[in-house]
Amino acid sequence: MKEIIINDKNANQRLDKYLCKYLSNAPLSFIYKMLRKKNITLNNKKSDGKDVLKKNDVIKIFFSDDTLDKFTKNKDSKETNALESYYKKIYKALDVIYEDDNYIFIDKASGVLTQKAKPSDVSLNELVIAYLLHTGFLKIEDLESFKPSVCNRLDRNTTGIVACGKTIKGLQDLSLGFKERSFDKYYITIVKGVIDKPSIIMGTLTKDNKTNKVTITKNKGESYIETGYTPIANNGQLTLLKVHLITGKTHQIRAHLASINHPLIGDYKYGDAKFNNIFKEKYGLSNQLLTAYELNCKLDKKDLQCRSKIPKQFLNILEGEGLWEPGIQEALEEKH
Repeated sequence: MKEIIINDKNANQRLDKYLCKYLSNAPLSFIYKMLRKKNITLNNKKSDGKDVLKKNDVIKIFFSDDTLDKFTKNKDSKETNALESYYKKIYKALDVIYEDDNYIFIDKASGVLTQKAKPSDVSLNELVIAYLLHTGFLKIEDLESFKPSVCNRLDRNTTGIVACGKTIKGLQDLSLGFKERSFDKYYITIVKGVIDKPSIIMGTLTKDNKTNKVTITKNKGESYIETGYTPIANNGQLTLLKVHLITGKTHQIRAHLASINHPLIGDYKYGDAKFNNIFKEKYGLSNQLLTAYELNCKLDKKDLQCRSKIPKQFLNILEGEGLWEPGIQEALEEKH
């Protein structure tokens, strides 16, 4: 008999979903059959698998050792050691903005993938797991039934706040907040041209998967988008903007601002290549200058306001172009 005591990482999910991960080699029909026959119990009672697990719940699995070995991953010590070695190898101290028992908000650097594009990639997902193993929050065996994960995505070269769930509850809360748009997400960027008043722009986004590029039309369609922006400073040629991402679609900010003739500097996909080359030569800027700067959310009845750092290259451009003056930091932090 195998006894499993549910910890806070695995709580808040249905029993059948947990069993599918734990008994990863077993068909779902077999799991339900074992539940019906009380070969698997929850708190010494029969369950149909739909019960939501709570911390300290007890699952008992009345299988022989051979049967349990057959239906679990049953990693041998070599595999476990290899997995531990992998995470130790990729470990790095992350720039943590906020962390508690369920959530961790990371300040992502440019060039880091939020999620894997191919199996060999090391993304922020893997780096967060390595960090949590290093701090002792996770044990390597926890990964057999649960893996922390990012809950919002940023382009590889966009910097700033990425929210991650450390537990099932954390993942559920963050995913719901982003889905229902109850979180306020603000970005900062520098765009070509002068914008002198706040506005909200709307339209419909269409993605071409072959080119990984989107187009914006003004009519209201299925992929409707809204982007708000507030000008913070300008120098007659450029404007520092604080952008409110009201909806959240692929390349939304980049494509939407380009569609009103205010492309982001450094953005060769949607912007002005000749104009971008000026900043590439002066500052080494080769990608869009965009930072997920502020995230306001309510989690566990707490109002959280998280801000990322302004990257060094971003600050160099602000200072070099006369956009970083006394009061600018305060203006960025005002409620918009």
